[in-house]
Amino acid sequence: MAGKTILISINSSWNIVNFRSGLIRALIADGFRVVALAPPEGVWPERIVALGAEFQPIKIDRQGTSPMRDAALLWRYWQALRRIRPDVLLTYTAKPNVYGSLAARIAGVPVINNVAGLGTAFIRDNWLTRVMEKLYRAAFLRSSTVFFQNEDDLEQFVAAGLAPPDRALVLPGSGIDLTRFVPGARPTAERGDARVTFLLVARLLWDKGLAEYVEAARTIRASRPDVRFQILGPLDAGNRTVVSREEVERWSAAGLVEYLGEAEDVRPHLAAADCIVLPSYREGLPKVLLEGAAMGKPLIATDVQGCRSVVEDGINGFLCAPRSSEALAGAMLRFVDLPEVRRAALGAASRCRVEERFDERLVIQRYREAIRRAAGD
Repeated sequence: MAGKTILISINSSWNIVNFRSGLIRALIADGFRVVALAPPEGVWPERIVALGAEFQPIKIDRQGTSPMRDAALLWRYWQALRRIRPDVLLTYTAKPNVYGSLAARIAGVPVINNVAGLGTAFIRDNWLTRVMEKLYRAAFLRSSTVFFQNEDDLEQFVAAGLAPPDRALVLPGSGIDLTRFVPGARPTAERGDARVTFLLVARLLWDKGLAEYVEAARTIRASRPDVRFQILGPLDAGNRTVVSREEVERWSAAGLVEYLGEAEDVRPHLAAADCIVLPSYREGLPKVLLEGAAMGKPLIATDVQGCRSVVEDGINGFLCAPRSSEALAGAMLRFVDLPEVRRAALGAASRCRVEERFDERLVIQRYREAIRRAAGD
């Protein structure tokens, strides 16, 4: 199969570098020509080229719902496929999954899809949900493989007839590089005091449970003012559920949370935290929980799709009810009251869990197998 072209398309060039670098390096090592097709953003196209891949720009309106703009995107995908002539197309995120797949069917290019999460359209059951269901059903009809990141999403798509049952498979997320994310010393021991630091890492969207996290912080700080609550992640202006910068500044001014901004490398922030928190309403398979677990951190997350794939309640952290600041505060206080030896045991269990189930090498091998099937080799 060496010499064949693999085209990877995602709605963000940042996403390609941060979540698909290991896969790109492995495919290039296997002898493939790898081309990335995504919107050009900042330094990320250069980073993609530095991985050894080629970069081709495409304009994608990530959150728009205009039929005319989406028809134009379908046309742009068809033009790109004619120009690049890939042997296999790999798509991620909603619009590449839908319009990339439809264009590939017209162009006769085999497709491998990855449904990393169902997003806002499936959190709120409305007209947009109905539209997306129809689009996914048409897009995935001829896909060679449709990867999902948890069993719940796979079963929902198959039951609704949105994905072919014989070609739908669960993939352990994007995997985690266990040599890059490694456990370090417990930060409380380094500080020489008993303060606890919670860290939420995510795009600043309401659907990530930001409101519940802040309210839980308000509740806990009333009796435990020494506990710290941090937020790390970008303000995503392209998303309908974005939290405004003004809101974040109000939280910080009130002393409820510390906003750390964005970070290209999250490892120092993960290392400095005692517990990683993700109170999201729904996930595919959250990378930050994998990263935190690989670094030996206890985890607190909502008991929803994706999160419960990583967090086993009472073993490597705690699960709580979604959309409930009371439940989240209860889980966090439960962690605060644990002795240090118990916190360390939760962290050790996190590392063991990702070693057994989420090693990036497992993900790469699944892609190799799917590419062989798609290419007919």
